[in-house]
Amino acid sequence: MRRWAELLPPGRPTELVRDRVAALRTLTEDLLEVARLDANREEPQWEAHPLGPLVESITRRSGVAAEVVGGRTPTRVRTDVRRLERILANLLANARRHGGDPVTVTVTVTGTGTGTTVTVRDRGPGFPERLLREGPQRFLTGAPERGRGTGLGLTIALGQAQVIGARVTLTNPAPAGASATVTLPPA
Repeated sequence: MRRWAELLPPGRPTELVRDRVAALRTLTEDLLEVARLDANREEPQWEAHPLGPLVESITRRSGVAAEVVGGRTPTRVRTDVRRLERILANLLANARRHGGDPVTVTVTVTGTGTGTTVTVRDRGPGFPERLLREGPQRFLTGAPERGRGTGLGLTIALGQAQVIGARVTLTNPAPAGASATVTLPPA
């Protein structure tokens, strides 16, 4: 479909067709990823990296204007970079799409590396209460005012976190906003 859409003549109708084809491709890729996660066939590719610079790099590549706090943290983590990037990219995309500025990403290390976390926080309306109570559900975005979406982003983020032994905690901190904290396993 994408190749056929590229053959269409320039114009507004072509832009609309290409946009819908791109959305369909993204949805298909997300559904395949969820299916792989459900099948428990995902194997992480472990590598050691300094967490702060890694998070700064992932945030920059996400295209979301976010301030990174603790980006110089040299503490090394053993993780699957592709999966961590998928988790953080989904959380950042949610913060941009559903939250409010400013978006911050905070890298925190407590103790002797046992409390390594990355928190993505926005200043928007926060997560719907149902989502906080029941967790993410596929194809449910939580609230009509949250706009378009498939409801797969948080499902994928939590699934990928499970593959790398991490945990994602969703909260609505005072006075406003949403916060998603990724707790990484000790190196």
